[in-house]
Amino acid sequence: MVQRLQLEWMKMKNYRAFWILMSLYLVSIAGVNYITFRAFQEALASQQAKNMAQMVMGHLPYSFPMVWQMTAFVSSFMLFIPGLVVIMSVTNEYSYKTHRQNIIDGWTRRDFIVSKMLLAIALSVLSTITVTITAAAFGFAEGSEAFSLEKFVFVGYFFLQALSYIMVALLIAVLVKRGGLAIGIYFMYTVVIENVIKSIMNYYLNNAGRFMPLQSTDELIPTPVLENLKIPMLPAPDYTTLTIVALIYLAAYFVLTAYKFEKDDL
Repeated sequence: MVQRLQLEWMKMKNYRAFWILMSLYLVSIAGVNYITFRAFQEALASQQAKNMAQMVMGHLPYSFPMVWQMTAFVSSFMLFIPGLVVIMSVTNEYSYKTHRQNIIDGWTRRDFIVSKMLLAIALSVLSTITVTITAAAFGFAEGSEAFSLEKFVFVGYFFLQALSYIMVALLIAVLVKRGGLAIGIYFMYTVVIENVIKSIMNYYLNNAGRFMPLQSTDELIPTPVLENLKIPMLPAPDYTTLTIVALIYLAAYFVLTAYKFEKDDL
């Protein structure tokens, strides 16, 4: 496993686009949370506003323990970037025929595709570590409540969400093989297609849209403000069911990706 990741690292480290995307991603997680943090600070500048927020939400958005959920929620909007990194990694292999060279050099097809899956997992772990550090930093910066891990489970949900988005990108890359087309399909699916289908299912099938592939992980990290307002029209997430659904989808992504690559012409 370590050897496969090392090989992936050797391939990626010389790609300028990889460094640009990953730098942008890591900076954007801190940046988008800082913007949100400052916005809440300004909105809750008065003691009366802070008291009202604490009464409605239970905690200030970036104080412990709410900060774990808030940071995970805000950071989730940046998850398309590691998806692009994986698409770039896979489609470059097809463009430059390096996937064939790996197999000529002694790798099996399974070895190759497993290395890409390990890359997806590694990016998900890196994303989760970054979110954890960012959340802790803003929690201490807020300083209104003592350190707490009460809502740290949302960081775990973020890992599932990150892995789901990245594995969808990997599956699309293996299916399409062309970088530009794969990126276009990835954005169309994540931004438009799934949201349209979700809305239709929610309207006609009693909120069944929450069980769509990516929506199932999005539902695991609800908007902190709306969740605590307990609006009747917004059903409370069933975290156990949604986690099981997300894991089933993840298993499907892994199986379909491996099956497609192993059966495809090189």
